[in-house]
Amino acid sequence: MFKTTTTNNNFTLTNIIIGITVLMYFVQTNIQYGSYYLGLNIYFTQADFYWQPLTTMFSHGGIGHLAMNMFVLYQFGNPIEKYRGKKEFLLIYFVGGVLTSLLSYLYIYYLDQQVLLVGASGAICVLLGYFAYFDKVQRKGIITWILIISVAPLLIGLPIAWYSHFIGLAIGFVLGVIRKRA
Repeated sequence: MFKTTTTNNNFTLTNIIIGITVLMYFVQTNIQYGSYYLGLNIYFTQADFYWQPLTTMFSHGGIGHLAMNMFVLYQFGNPIEKYRGKKEFLLIYFVGGVLTSLLSYLYIYYLDQQVLLVGASGAICVLLGYFAYFDKVQRKGIITWILIISVAPLLIGLPIAWYSHFIGLAIGFVLGVIRKRA
């Protein structure tokens, strides 16, 4: 027999971030040039759009992109939040996500100023790297998955921020190392 409780397990910070991200996607798609305004691009430094390293985590390149990212965020964010705590989850997601954006911007600035970086993938890869550091059993699978989602779309001509995925994975892994030492 299942035990009924009055607490709502769906009321997590992860799920709140998913809700905010979905809401922000609708904002992005309903303002003129929303992707260029909220995504990360050369305007970050050339037009003083200093909010972009954060807002790019909430903007997406389409409903499929949004759905895929939110599914993976749900899968990995909730367990990290449950076992490591809300504060640690927020720190990993947002600090790691913004760091990933800033390092990804170096790619944009020096290698391809035409890039428009949108999506939570970089921040989610931070979570995946963090998760992979602590869960050695799933580490190879997580790294393989990131390789697949980063390289396969390129092979069929889809524009994807593969560098953001790898940067996020590395940052997440480093945050795991730091956390274990603390």
